[in-house]
Amino acid sequence: MGMLVGAAVLLSSLLLCSAFLVLRGPSEIKGTWRRSATLPCAYVPVEDFVQQTLMWTVVHDQSSGTIFRRDDSGSHVLLSEYRDRVSVPSNAPGNVSLHILNLEISDRGAYTCQVTWRASNNSLVTKEITTKLEVVKVPATKPIIRPGELGLRVPAGARASLTCVASGSPPISYRWFRSSPGGSAQLLGSQAELVWDSLQPSDAGEYYCEAQNRVGAGAVQRSDAVELAVRDLPMTMVVSWREGGTLGRQWPTSDLPTTVTTSESGVGYPEKNYTTLNFQRTQLSLYQVILIAVACGAVLFIVIFIIVCLKKPKDAHVYEVKFHNSRAAASRSESTGHYEEPICSTENNYVMEPTNSKGPEGVNTKKNECDCAGSTQESEYEVGDTA
Repeated sequence: MGMLVGAAVLLSSLLLCSAFLVLRGPSEIKGTWRRSATLPCAYVPVEDFVQQTLMWTVVHDQSSGTIFRRDDSGSHVLLSEYRDRVSVPSNAPGNVSLHILNLEISDRGAYTCQVTWRASNNSLVTKEITTKLEVVKVPATKPIIRPGELGLRVPAGARASLTCVASGSPPISYRWFRSSPGGSAQLLGSQAELVWDSLQPSDAGEYYCEAQNRVGAGAVQRSDAVELAVRDLPMTMVVSWREGGTLGRQWPTSDLPTTVTTSESGVGYPEKNYTTLNFQRTQLSLYQVILIAVACGAVLFIVIFIIVCLKKPKDAHVYEVKFHNSRAAASRSESTGHYEEPICSTENNYVMEPTNSKGPEGVNTKKNECDCAGSTQESEYEVGDTA
């Protein structure tokens, strides 16, 4: 009795889990010839159930077979006509959709997605769904024109582009035209993108493109015309004005015109815009800047040196110092026969006599009085202005 109860519980748990293991996908989809398509097939992963195998099979009008298989050994494409054209996500648990590249008319048919899970008790659960794929050829749609990054108003000298975009079965061919006065048009190219490396004012005008493929008897689809304008603005100067009288300037060096907005900061000063017309300048090299700086420094040094050498102080005086060796005392002692003791101090008399009558009066000073044993001379100096 207990074994029957256990088997019933296990069977009910398997039925409950298998109810959650449901493959989901559409019953029919349409793919465009020569384009890619995805056949959806997905489930919600359930704990204790591990995906064991995955198979995609196809049934065509006159043939059938297994396209793709994934198991413990890896993923394998089994039909040669699908080799390098089909794939299944490997890093998305629960997503086992089939992706097909470059659809062919022969790819139409019924595709079956079959998944097998292994439960924790080693039992297997298998589910599958079938999706019908129809491959159709779509005529080219009316193209639209997409301008480049600078839009339809482009500065002269800049790079510009216009791209013609249409949908439909490839291959799609494109042609570019420029409208001319009188209703005629000039053929410019047969690529999807029309490019100007350096736009000139003569390139301004009206442009349109045409798209065509092999479907629908090769009907040509024409886009709406767009107007391409070329603007040529003058070079501007950047002026930065701050409170306190600080003025900073920055000169643009690009070939394209530049509009600059500057602000005036400070209490009671709202933001203002200044635009000043300026001519384009030539940028100097680093060698030329250094050479000019050295030359200016040398000229400045020479000018300062000449000014210092030629400048003479107004109140400058030149003094003449005369030395008189006084030997009167020695001669007097010899004539009288009386020996006089030599004086042990040296007394220097300085007389400062400016020769200019407008100078200071003569001053007699006595300096450098010191004891000097053995000194027998008395020196007398007269200082006079020789100028």
